[in-house]
Amino acid sequence: MEGSRGTKVEERLIGTVVGPDGGPVLICVAGIHGNEPAGVHAVRRVLVALEEHRDELEGSFVALAGNIAALEAGRRFVDRDLNRAWTRDRLERLRGNGAAGASVEDLEQVELLEELEGVLRDAGGPVFALDLHTTSGPGGIFSAFTDSLPHRAFAGDFPVPMIFGLEELVDGTLLNLLSENGVVALTVETGQHEEPAAIDRAEAAIWIAIVSAGLLPERLVPEATEARKLLRRDAGHLPRALEMRYKRDVVDGDGFVMQPGYLNFQSVRAGDRIARDAQGDVIVYEDGRLLMPLYQEQGEDGFFLVREFPQFWMGVSHVMRRMGLSRLAFWLPGVKRVEDSDDEVVINKRVERFFARQLFHLLGFRQLEDAGSSLLMRRRRFDEGRYLKHPPAPMSLETPPGSD
Repeated sequence: MEGSRGTKVEERLIGTVVGPDGGPVLICVAGIHGNEPAGVHAVRRVLVALEEHRDELEGSFVALAGNIAALEAGRRFVDRDLNRAWTRDRLERLRGNGAAGASVEDLEQVELLEELEGVLRDAGGPVFALDLHTTSGPGGIFSAFTDSLPHRAFAGDFPVPMIFGLEELVDGTLLNLLSENGVVALTVETGQHEEPAAIDRAEAAIWIAIVSAGLLPERLVPEATEARKLLRRDAGHLPRALEMRYKRDVVDGDGFVMQPGYLNFQSVRAGDRIARDAQGDVIVYEDGRLLMPLYQEQGEDGFFLVREFPQFWMGVSHVMRRMGLSRLAFWLPGVKRVEDSDDEVVINKRVERFFARQLFHLLGFRQLEDAGSSLLMRRRRFDEGRYLKHPPAPMSLETPPGSD
């Protein structure tokens, strides 16, 4: 139960290990939800072990605490969800008033933002980020990312299910903000909140990220080899890739209660009654798998529905983007470029009626809005083959989208 146990964190900067020379930076953010302390315990373990490799380290490793007040309280948040507030409008307001007299999470966000800005400002090479989470339901081992090529490549190094399209259903995450500003970022969910193995999996994810980001070669890190074995074993029965299909929002007063016993990735069929709210039964309207069923007091997402994404289409998408075929999207029938934008299009679904969303996903676009008869979509940033060889340069988090 939330609030039953807390995790003490003294400083926003949990720790850092800096090698003798410049190089890539790996940021680990742990505990942005206070009832998810597994990442905090994992980064503490890694910081101790990584000291033995300090002289061999290329670049630097930085571990940051997310919501210190909520971690101490053992709650997802105190006043508001800290991982639904990384929008530019809110950040501008926080920068303008310094969060004076504001909520607990306003103060937390200002401090975390200052730490992140400092890391990006001082970075002498590419920046990677790992955002560590757990779920209230069991079986939640997976990664989520914004689907630009370098982010997909980073996610591909972790032997856990890859979830496509989360950013289209959830606004204001730290993952989205970092990804939009030249940080190759990944969210990893490592299990149920109270599960001891969630800490082990989080530690495994960090070691894999250290190697994947280029801080250490795998020959010097036997922990990374064991980490792959651990995650492969625990997630081996799950599909490699899945796409988001639906999110059930939860608002105050709607009385949403999940039926007990559901697991992450459990198969459901259209017509299944899986929860109740003030209006009665909550029914699934298409076949798929459940993700993150809500079994905690706080939270804005009742559950997600995902569907397996064939690896064949992952390969097709990769080839299309490497060939730069997104340029052709603006010339398709029923597609209109948004005025004063080089990346946004409006798609007339009556003309492009078959698989419009799926086609534009393959080409590297993300959906911003579904207006019924039309779709507003935007080409993803840094979605070019050159960023696979040379990851994007990090930018200030004040940089607006489209200014790279």
